[in-house]
Amino acid sequence: MANVVVVGAQWGDEGKGKLVDWLSERADVVARFQGGHNAGHTLVIDGKVYKLHALPSGVVRGGKLSVIGNGVVLDPWHLLEEIETVRAQGVAITSDTLMIAENTPLILPFHGELDRARESQNSVAKIGTTGRGIGPAYEDKVGRRVIRVADLADDATLQTRVDRALVHHNALRTGLSMDPIDRNTLLDKLRMLAPQILPYAAPVWKVLSEKRKAGKRILFEGAQGALLDVDFGTYPYVTSSNVIAGQAATGVGLGPGAIDYVLGIVKAYTTRVGEGPFPTELSDDDGQRLGERGHEFGTTTGRKRRCGWFDACLVRQTCATSGVNGIALTKLDVLDGFTTLRVCVGYRLDGQVLDYLPTASDAQARCEPVYEDMPGWTESTEGARSWADLPANAIKYVRRIEELIDCPVALLSTSPEREDTILVRDPFAD
Repeated sequence: MANVVVVGAQWGDEGKGKLVDWLSERADVVARFQGGHNAGHTLVIDGKVYKLHALPSGVVRGGKLSVIGNGVVLDPWHLLEEIETVRAQGVAITSDTLMIAENTPLILPFHGELDRARESQNSVAKIGTTGRGIGPAYEDKVGRRVIRVADLADDATLQTRVDRALVHHNALRTGLSMDPIDRNTLLDKLRMLAPQILPYAAPVWKVLSEKRKAGKRILFEGAQGALLDVDFGTYPYVTSSNVIAGQAATGVGLGPGAIDYVLGIVKAYTTRVGEGPFPTELSDDDGQRLGERGHEFGTTTGRKRRCGWFDACLVRQTCATSGVNGIALTKLDVLDGFTTLRVCVGYRLDGQVLDYLPTASDAQARCEPVYEDMPGWTESTEGARSWADLPANAIKYVRRIEELIDCPVALLSTSPEREDTILVRDPFAD
């Protein structure tokens, strides 16, 4: 019984939520392994829309254990609000169905304040952060001054952790002309929070190890996309954690041998939210059309997404760095009606043609896409559930993508509805 990692293979917003929900029917455990509530997953189930940010996508499926791993940075107040929101939609969430790793770092109010203050005062180059404190929380984790879930259980430990964090943060706030943090107010908030969060706390590494030995299927859920990875993304316009599949093991406390299959989620075109390079970005009518047809607005921020043609070079890179075994190609239906489709097959840089995006930011900015044109199709692919339902040119487009990225298609999604999915190869069967 395979354990499957799901990662976004572009800049996020590839449709991971729907696919994780679809796959969760075959899984026993759904474990979120990195990121914060800056990521947004939209699920559409029987016409009902669920918008999740901190909760694993598996929570909307009964009989599944959902896990928030130690690789996540967690805003506990946002989590509690999100739990109440989905409960109001009829989803039951208890300590039997949701677990939070005891060593999960917490995002505190001053993290978001610092995040927003930095971005507003950055006159050099804005990163495009959501301002929710994810980056500063990861900084504190690495700096060994973060408050973790387990710290809420002991007041003496909590006070020591808070004092250590405030030495650092109050110095930063002075430099940014911000008022110091009120220690007693913060401690009071954390003490009130403790009884609401601690019932979900568990040694997740131990629970998952036991589940694996018992033959249970684990679905590892990532957030954002591999091109936002802090090491392998378009740095510095990246998130503050590792997004690629290797993080799945570290982010929940299992060894790499626990990963049997990596599924990369790939949109049939390309989008990006925020700042940073985007070689195939379109500012013409085609870009506008992709955005409108694809409803390209961020789940978390509401920001309009930048749109462009499919970039096979970038996806080939992310398939390599994440060890992707197969991709799930989403939003194919958005391309319905285009007379001609373009696919980026290389970059022209200073007179040379490259088959990968270089690491240096200045070189990335100068890269010009080399396109291969393909005929589009006039028929509708929306709601298709078998290859026989697809136009011939749509099948040719999918097959050409497989060739260019050197990775097979395992799943094909043709609408936001979970059942509108063509299964080519079941990841859990490998």
